[in-house]
Amino acid sequence: MSTVVTPGAASAAPGTPNRAAVRPGPLLLLGAPGVGKGTQAKELVRLWGIPQISTGDLLRGNVAQGTDLGRMAHEIMQRGELVPDSLVNEMVAARLAEPDTKNGFILDGFPRTLGQAHWVDEQLASAADALPVVAVSIKVDYNQLLRRITGRRNCPVCQRIYNIYLQSPLRDGVCDNDGATLVQRSDDTELCYEGRMRTYANLTAPVVEHYRGLGRFVEVNGDLPVAEVAAGIISAVEKLRQ
Repeated sequence: MSTVVTPGAASAAPGTPNRAAVRPGPLLLLGAPGVGKGTQAKELVRLWGIPQISTGDLLRGNVAQGTDLGRMAHEIMQRGELVPDSLVNEMVAARLAEPDTKNGFILDGFPRTLGQAHWVDEQLASAADALPVVAVSIKVDYNQLLRRITGRRNCPVCQRIYNIYLQSPLRDGVCDNDGATLVQRSDDTELCYEGRMRTYANLTAPVVEHYRGLGRFVEVNGDLPVAEVAAGIISAVEKLRQ
């Protein structure tokens, strides 16, 4: 069983200019679709002053900049094929070599598989003064996640996002700002979400067990306000780094 960390022990609470008392090092944020990983990553970037490293952003950036790796990836994608792990790994390695990663970084979308987790561990083990990855999983009740996803409605004009369960518009189905009819994304259905959850579980279960076995994994309660979840993550990382 995993311990679920709740906020209260963090030495640097969100909303203050202070940062955590420990060097955060590499942090892998895990969590099912809809738990708020992106929101938490941005909050931790602000608090810790370390970069968020997204493989999706790296891929798009390399393609846009026309790097050697980007050109190779672009050719592969144009053929309708998936970019192989080896190429993604090279992009990640190049990013980790940049000076702003010295005190740590937040991994977003990588590693997704056990093979990628082993690669990251080996990469950091070979780097001077590099801390190992610690993994923090944000946990939210399944029914709450389902309400977050299936209740989501978007305004096609101003792009404002509502939730019919949690943050509904003043008038059903109508945007407060411009009166436009709200729409639901085609993948914001229970059936689609169940499929995304199965994919997530199948891919990440081995990664979770890998870091759990190394004693570098903890769960935090994600069914709280953003600042409190961030405080829980900071507390968890401080404990894992002791």
